Amino acid sequence: MKSHPRLRAYMAGILLPTWFLLLILAALLLTPATHPLRAGAERAIVFPMAVVPNLWGVWNLLYLAPGLRRRIPIGAFGALLPLVLVPAGMALASALDLGFYTARQGVVMLPIGMALYYLAWKYAVAYFNRVVEVG
Repeated sequence: MKSHPRLRAYMAGILLPTWFLLLILAALLLTPATHPLRAGAERAIVFPMAVVPNLWGVWNLLYLAPGLRRRIPIGAFGALLPLVLVPAGMALASALDLGFYTARQGVVMLPIGMALYYLAWKYAVAYFNRVVEVG
């Protein structure tokens, strides 16, 4: 495994969102089938389960590109990821006709998401990078 730093970086990046989404999926499956939020959530969970962990892994690969990690801290780089995910999630919600959030709510929640991503990347992803010896 020592000879595959990109694979180790990708795996370090996908670990946290994969664990988190598994907890969300378990909570969804424990919710009664007649609950009104469950119908919309079942359609909407496909995007996060498929795209978010992969994007975190690719984002970690981008961060570990030569020269980038010397110019920007990992927390700040991770905080930029919601700038990609929130518009994509809003487009998905619109395409699936899900009324969870309006565009205004997405814009209001963006700084909160960026702050949470900053902390997740600064502490969790940086730790996972150290564990697999890529950061």
